[in-house]
Order: sequence, then structure tokens, then C-alpha cells
Amino acid sequence: MKAKASILSRVSWLLVLVAVLFPAGNAAAQDNSSGGAAGAALMGGFFLIFVIIAIVFYVYVALALQTIAQKTNTENGWLAWIPIANVILMCNIARKPVWWIVLCLIPLVNVVIYIILWMGIAEARNKPSWWGILIIVPVANLIVPGYLAWAD
Repeated sequence: MKAKASILSRVSWLLVLVAVLFPAGNAAAQDNSSGGAAGAALMGGFFLIFVIIAIVFYVYVALALQTIAQKTNTENGWLAWIPIANVILMCNIARKPVWWIVLCLIPLVNVVIYIILWMGIAEARNKPSWWGILIIVPVANLIVPGYLAWAD
């Protein structure tokens, strides 16, 4: 009888524990879902800011390429606004073969090709070719297109 009472006591304590913890589990789940919604909103906000910054930089580089094309008397400067066609414009400004666009699509090779293209663009603007090498430096790569476009 004593064993039966002990088992019954343990089961009753287990049921009380489950009854107490089960609503807390639901409340915690609701907090997690609202926390998840807040986290998703925060991530969405960061993504929106990232997209806006990316658009600003794209417009900046496109304007710089279009200005460089005008100053070097390269035809079709409007190609600076079309994502892959701007590489064709860069090849034309740097006086490199247009088939280099294929090399720009190969990972790791494209880094070297873009450096060579920017070096050619710098030379087309009568600037030292080392300005093209600066395109791989993180902060300088924001300055190089503007300098090559709007510096005398």
C-alpha cells in the first residue's frame, strides 16, 4: 500500500508540474513568436537599408562610368546603367577586347580582369595606372570611379 501511495504521489506531482509548466510553455512560445516577428522586422529593416545603400553605390558608379565614357569620347555611355553591359563599356573605354566579358564571369579571374580594366580606364583618362589597382582597396574603391570621372 505504501508503494502504491508513493507512485500515486509521484504521478500527482508530475501532473501538477506539467499543469504548471504547460501554460508557461505556451506563454514562452507566444513570446518567442512575437520575438521572432520583432527579429524578422529588424532583419527586414537592415535588409532595406542594405538595398538602399547598394542602389546609391550603383547609381554613383553608373554616373561615374557614363561621365568617363563622355570624357573619353566612347560611344554608348548609357551602357553604364545596364548591369552586364557596363562591363562592355568598361572594355571599350580601356580599349580591351569585348570578349573579356567572359573572363569577368569567372571567379577569381574577374578580380584580375577588373583591375586591368580599371588600369586601362585610368590610362584613358590620362591618370597613372596605379589608380586602377586601388579598386581592390576597400575604401579607395569608392573614391576611384569618382576621381577618374570628375577630376581634371
